[in-house]
Amino acid sequence: MGNVELALLMMAFLLILMAIRIPIALAMLISGGTGYIILAGTPALLSYLSTAPVAKFSTYDLSVVPLFLLMGEITTRSGITSELFRTCNKWVGHLKGGLAMASIAGCAAFGAICGSSLATASTMGKVALPEMKKHKYASGLAAGTLAAGGTLGILIPPSMVLIIFAVLTEQNISKLFIAAFLPGFLAAFGYMLAIAIYVRIFPKAGPRGDKTSLKEKITSLKDVWHITVIFLIVLGGIYLGFFTPTEAAAVGVILTCLLALLNGSLSFNVLIDCITRTAVSSAMIFFIVFGADLFSVFIALTQVPSLGVQYIESAGFSPYLVLTLMLLTYLVLGCFMDSLAMILLTIPIYFPVIMAMDFGFPPTDVGIWFGILALIVVEVGLITPPVGMNVFIINSFDSSLSLKESFRGVIPFLLSDLARVVLLIAFPSITLVLVHALT
Repeated sequence: MGNVELALLMMAFLLILMAIRIPIALAMLISGGTGYIILAGTPALLSYLSTAPVAKFSTYDLSVVPLFLLMGEITTRSGITSELFRTCNKWVGHLKGGLAMASIAGCAAFGAICGSSLATASTMGKVALPEMKKHKYASGLAAGTLAAGGTLGILIPPSMVLIIFAVLTEQNISKLFIAAFLPGFLAAFGYMLAIAIYVRIFPKAGPRGDKTSLKEKITSLKDVWHITVIFLIVLGGIYLGFFTPTEAAAVGVILTCLLALLNGSLSFNVLIDCITRTAVSSAMIFFIVFGADLFSVFIALTQVPSLGVQYIESAGFSPYLVLTLMLLTYLVLGCFMDSLAMILLTIPIYFPVIMAMDFGFPPTDVGIWFGILALIVVEVGLITPPVGMNVFIINSFDSSLSLKESFRGVIPFLLSDLARVVLLIAFPSITLVLVHALT
């Protein structure tokens, strides 16, 4: 059996293990370890395992993961979601589809200090879904808005998926965070535009809310000033070079703790629960990273990435055609896998191929640009049928919602995502302009 055939066999084996509900980390360890033994023998695998885990998990960059997770846990418990939604509603609630737009704005603001898509969808859904139902919004639009808005949690920094991508590909986390800012803003703007177009076509789907005076709008900002301060200190500190991402995450944890203490939502028991949940999530992510590391080493031993580069170069395929095909596979995989699993499964194969191709700008920029594109398409997988995790979360809050309605409701947002991906592929400078300006 040749190396290529072995790699394909182990990838099929990995997918089978995942299909029968074996955890992704264990599935990668089993398939990668089996392939490693076949290629290099058991002693070589044992030698690798004796040093690789320590080397991998002593990486300073990984320390940012539990800190941002803890920041997200405390933020989720601090009760700021309702304040964000109320303030955004004061500003745009009087428009057609205004409550839906306020939900998108609230998700974007919450995602800026949370970093988790599922947490963003869950916490905002509990607040905004009853309000939209009360104002007789179409069920599909309400569910689709909150499911799509939740994806902003992993697109707007800090983002756990982006951090894992940086660790896997040895990219600069700060530069990736900076690069994600404009695409994240475009995502929020695109979703609001999709809502505005939808309610113009179907006026009854998103009726206007109550009007508010300019004084009420300005007064409402006092309820969210602290969130703005945390965002500016944490991400502004990274962008301006005052903090490393790890230092910024530590500062963010302290600030969110103070915020939760001030509004009375952080007791000792709640803090212990947040720390416990963070420890469990961190252990799960690190175990997945370890499994992905072994699987990627096996893939590297098979030389499949370099053989793929040689084949693409000899066939004369356009770099943009190869990129498009890769992104399309993410859309397919998104129907069956979560975002982290997709990144861990594909990056060891895709990234070397992308970095070997000539897109007309420096390889360092290519790595960052591809990371943001991959993140955006992976994010789309969270709202695509049949396994759109965000859609299932929103549906769990209202038994009267049908999955059919909810998945129909995300269609306008999927179209917005498609337009955004095309725009970012056609104009890489949108992603890279802040990176060049601030670093």
